[in-house]
Amino acid sequence: MDRYLTSELIPTFLFGVGAFSSIGVTVDAVFDLVRKIVESGLPVEIAIQVFLLQLPEFIVLAFPMSTLLACLMTYSRLSSESELIALRGCGVSVYRMVFTAVILSFIATGITFLFNEQIAPAAKYQANVTLNNALQSDKPILKQQNIFYPEYRDDPQPDGTNNKILLRLFYADQFDGKRMKGLTIIDRSTKGLNQIVVAESAQWNGVQSVWDFYNGTIYLVAADSSYRNILRFEHQQLQLPRTPLTLTEKNRSYGEMNISEALEQLTVERLGGDLQKIRKLQVRIQQKISLPFVCVVFGLVGSAMGSRPQRTGRGTSFAICVVVIFSYYLIFFMSGAIAQVGILSPFMGAWLPNFIFFIVGAFLLIRVAKR
Repeated sequence: MDRYLTSELIPTFLFGVGAFSSIGVTVDAVFDLVRKIVESGLPVEIAIQVFLLQLPEFIVLAFPMSTLLACLMTYSRLSSESELIALRGCGVSVYRMVFTAVILSFIATGITFLFNEQIAPAAKYQANVTLNNALQSDKPILKQQNIFYPEYRDDPQPDGTNNKILLRLFYADQFDGKRMKGLTIIDRSTKGLNQIVVAESAQWNGVQSVWDFYNGTIYLVAADSSYRNILRFEHQQLQLPRTPLTLTEKNRSYGEMNISEALEQLTVERLGGDLQKIRKLQVRIQQKISLPFVCVVFGLVGSAMGSRPQRTGRGTSFAICVVVIFSYYLIFFMSGAIAQVGILSPFMGAWLPNFIFFIVGAFLLIRVAKR
């Protein structure tokens, strides 16, 4: 029975992956690439490369939908042809019949997690870099505001513990891809002397491994907070770490980060103190974890709905599948938005749709089993 159900589920699942991926990438990517080829002169070979790099993102979204489609269509067909009734007549319970679909759904969850964590973010980032390089090679790609980077050192205490002491604080109003602008640096790295640097702009000098600061002032303050000196400059080179620029260059959008990178970015955002960004990133991290488990939820819902005694065709099953998918993602986006404004916790905002549809699937399965 397991082999038979698996042989029925897998082809439909693969068909769904191809169909949903094709629809998604065509609507969201192909039309935009064609427009860029015609209007902006994007080379066709670059467009094909970007298309292939964008494909994993849509495959990730297609896995849960394909799981639902496969379970719903397979069990609906078996029910309409009375094969499920025959199995129940042989003493096989509904729970045992659905068990096969649930196990395959867990396998689909693992594959979805692999794609969503290792393949899709890196491919999407590379696609955006490739597209930007092709369309605007002379323009900066990276643009950020409020760059905040603190650096600490450990201060050993007599009791054997360590206190973290601020060593250096780097802040810039914005980064246009070439220069930092509106900078304030507090440097406490030299013992007995603190300096505060305020500059209009700064740029990393890779040849000499120093920062070139322009149009600014350096305030020198002794350890006892007494005044030492003020230096006004038009151009000044300072030995400061490149880390703030490296951090800025590595910054990616939410869809271009895996969970590990998102957690690193969350640490930086917490240092910056922007509560809206922190909340949004916390929700996105939870959504990255919850998304693969939609396969299990959809597998349960699809097999439970398909196991009901009925006589429906593939067209009806596909229509029901579309309605379920639309309902799920509507709740998914709404709960995520509510969590971002602080009404729900990030965990509940990401997992609430899964909980709702799991309860619905379990309820339908129990009703079918009682018949």
